[in-house]
Order: sequence, then structure tokens, then C-alpha cells
Amino acid sequence: MPRVKSSVASRNRRKKTLKLAKGYYGSKHRLYRTANEQVMRSLRFAYRDRRQLKREMRKLWITRINAAARMHDLSYSQFMHGLKVANIDVNRKMLSEIAIHDPKGFESIAAQVKTALSE
Repeated sequence: MPRVKSSVASRNRRKKTLKLAKGYYGSKHRLYRTANEQVMRSLRFAYRDRRQLKREMRKLWITRINAAARMHDLSYSQFMHGLKVANIDVNRKMLSEIAIHDPKGFESIAAQVKTALSE
């Protein structure tokens, strides 16, 4: 069986890593070993933070809805329970957008929630 040289594959693999490390500070974008360490670390952070972003956005939406609901004398939990009782199916993302960009629309939703809770 003939001998296989892996220099081309190795060079391509190193070039790929160094290309991913473009823009990193100091030796992290010049030297292969430090660049590879930083790229692996960065990819781990990216994987983790794609999941954390979803959590953080949900927390932000809940905070916005809570603030807007309290302007109408409702807590967040009362407001969400009232939405279920009133059969209003709007997700938290849209509720937070309504609370920011359309205060009158949110006021009408809050009024419906209050009437549903009082019944």
C-alpha cells in the first residue's frame, strides 16, 4: 500500500481554523495553537448562548408585560390568568411589542382581562 502524506489536509485544516479566528486579538489570530483554542472556546460559547438568548428574551418580554400590566392595576400573573380566562391567545413576544408600540391596544386588552377576571 502506498504511503499517504497528510500535509495538504493538515494545511487546509489549519487554514480553516485560522480563517475562523480572523479578527481575534494578538496571537489568537496568528498562531495555530492559540487560535484553535480560542475558536473551540468561541464555538462552545456560541452554542450555549444560542440557547441562553431564548431565555433572556422571554425574561425581557415578561418584564415589559409586567410593567405595562401594572400601569392598568394588574400584576403579571393576574394579567396572564385573565388572558386565559378571556380566551385571548397572544404570545408574550407580541404582548410586549403591543405594550411598547401600541399602548391603546394594550389598554383594550387589559380592559378585556379585567372584565374576564371580574366575572
